[in-house]
Amino acid sequence: MLKTDPAVFAVGDTYQIMAPVENSSLMWVRIGEKCYYDESNGIMRSFSKIHKITVPMDELDAAKCYTVCEREIIDRKPYFPETKDVAEKTFIFRPVGTSQIRAYHIADAHNMTVEPIKAAEAFGEIDFLILNGDIVNHSGDLQNFETIFQIAAGITHGNIPVVFSRGNHDMRGIYAERLTDYMPGDRGNSYYTFRLGGIWGIILDCGEDKDDSHPEYGHTICCHGFREKQRKYIKSVIHNAKEEYLQEGVSHKIVVVHNPFTKMHPEPFGIEKEIYLEWSELLKDFIKPDVMICGHLHYTAVFKPGCEQDDLGQPCTVVIGSAPGKGYFAGTGFLFEKDGIEITFTDSEGKILGRQGI
Repeated sequence: MLKTDPAVFAVGDTYQIMAPVENSSLMWVRIGEKCYYDESNGIMRSFSKIHKITVPMDELDAAKCYTVCEREIIDRKPYFPETKDVAEKTFIFRPVGTSQIRAYHIADAHNMTVEPIKAAEAFGEIDFLILNGDIVNHSGDLQNFETIFQIAAGITHGNIPVVFSRGNHDMRGIYAERLTDYMPGDRGNSYYTFRLGGIWGIILDCGEDKDDSHPEYGHTICCHGFREKQRKYIKSVIHNAKEEYLQEGVSHKIVVVHNPFTKMHPEPFGIEKEIYLEWSELLKDFIKPDVMICGHLHYTAVFKPGCEQDDLGQPCTVVIGSAPGKGYFAGTGFLFEKDGIEITFTDSEGKILGRQGI
């Protein structure tokens, strides 16, 4: 009944295993002898066509496999509901290691699936996938969310982790207010940290790309306060540094954010200079990331600190890692090594467009 293989999203010290289904069903994941359920306060969920099961990261990393169990609903009556027999499928899982880690970055797919998958194939085998916003064209149609899982399944097959960040187009449409039902999140928040082997990362979310009052949003957006919350969140991460980026074994620190906020765009996009300046200063002075990975601009590029595109004082090198076109897509591969990071731009035609070390 699964429409695609599951996506195993990294959130904090957990994985959120998610998959879209054909019909209303109950779902749980078994790791060893222990079961984890898609539930709400002890009630197994069947209303949503996308299931989400949270499991401890260390347990799945140790087990290196998980079994998705599903029971289709026939009639969920108040008394004596009717269900079908349990269907099961087991997936091998490969946790991220601590040396020579390979990742691929996709943003701005805007409902394309085949082209981003081909671009990732041109880079080769990876240890984790980064989906960095605007994977969907908008959130006005629930079917759009299946794009996320089609791309993740086509590249990871449910066998490796996925890192997910929200984009500005994800915020548009009636289903946007329930995004963390259909996408990963931390207690309802779209910003959080994660740890995958030697990689520590922080997901930030700029929200929309114009002022809240812009007529395009029709009074439905309140992102200014949302960005202020993240200013406090970054400070809380810094306060908790020993359990975050100063953990033993962290070899690389990355920022994943859809919009490259250190670049001030022309009006009406040049917003929140004060907040973004403080974000950048906090990252630069305390967290000291190795790379900030972005999309949004619809081209691929590398912005070094102090370059022409650095308007607010970049905390590190910024990689713009997606270039969508008509029937075409280019994304970015990352090789994290002890002595640095190698960036490789590849496209859906199987070409390597360029390499650069940082």
